[in-house]
Amino acid sequence: MFGFGRQKSPPRPSEADGEAGAPAAIERAESSSDGQEGRLAGAIARAAKSDKPSNNMFSRLKKAVAKTSAVLNADLNDLVVGRSEIDEDLLEELEILLVSTDVGVTATQQIIRSLRYGIERHQASDADAFLVAVRKELRALLIRNDQPVRQAAPGRPQVILMVGVNGVGKTTTIGKLTKQLQAEGNSVMLAAGDTFRAAAVEQLQVWGERNDVPVIAQQKGADPASVIYDALEAATAKGVDVLIADTAGRLHTKANLMEELKKVVRVMKKVDPDAPHEVMLVVDATTGQNALHQAEQFHQAVPLTGITMTKLDGTAKGGILFAISEALDVPFRFIGIGEQVEDLRHFDPDEFLNALLGP
Repeated sequence: MFGFGRQKSPPRPSEADGEAGAPAAIERAESSSDGQEGRLAGAIARAAKSDKPSNNMFSRLKKAVAKTSAVLNADLNDLVVGRSEIDEDLLEELEILLVSTDVGVTATQQIIRSLRYGIERHQASDADAFLVAVRKELRALLIRNDQPVRQAAPGRPQVILMVGVNGVGKTTTIGKLTKQLQAEGNSVMLAAGDTFRAAAVEQLQVWGERNDVPVIAQQKGADPASVIYDALEAATAKGVDVLIADTAGRLHTKANLMEELKKVVRVMKKVDPDAPHEVMLVVDATTGQNALHQAEQFHQAVPLTGITMTKLDGTAKGGILFAISEALDVPFRFIGIGEQVEDLRHFDPDEFLNALLGP
């Protein structure tokens, strides 16, 4: 689960260990540190290992991206069927196809340039080689921004700041992420920083009750920075592993609201200079190119460290992942492919491409 969660402290050597016990204690400490047990990076690795053997889970992912696959994969194969040569006409048709699935103009142009170079060097001279080259270019976009999750200092909670506009599934993502973190053995606290939207605090409190985690909240209309400041102080004092802070869904075009988000980050640093450790943007795949505009605006206001893409199961324009990957140096952490807790999946580029381009 992407390394969210506390890095468990190694057990202290007992008095009986004495000097002879020191090497064993050091070995335990190194093992714990390397594994990053409980923290997001370690959890991601465990999630990846547990996901891969599951044919059922892959089938659900494949079904979730079926709308996009029906456009991209089917049409991509149709482009090369019966062609005796890979030429400029094919590249032009591919360009139209990629743009139609919201891969984006910039990313598409980059892909076409690379493919043209390969064709000129006779590296994609037949249909099979061409399809392999297309997949290679798409994969290169998805893996270019892979970055580990920042870890909290010992004794401090890992802080995940959730941002995004209204309606993208931010609060639901918080609830699912909380459940998965708990399954990894982490204690979690939630901060109800969305004090603007009607019933937003109540909605988060419902998730808190459902997952049996505390929710720090104030009255409607309270200063979000104050709420999250109190929550971080409480989480630190109680030794909580992970604090997930909700924020108001805000229009990325409203400068005053983005300034408020910047204030939240500044106030956090009064409690922990390293907070937040993860600034997670949640975007809705069904919004297409607007998701890219949101990502760019939020990244300018509070530099993002991760992105969760929701509602991939409801769109034929899942190519927006490629557009965002090309535009921003920010990795995808999760994709949402359904309503169940397990449908918030860690993002694996190869698994995603297998589901998108496979037969």
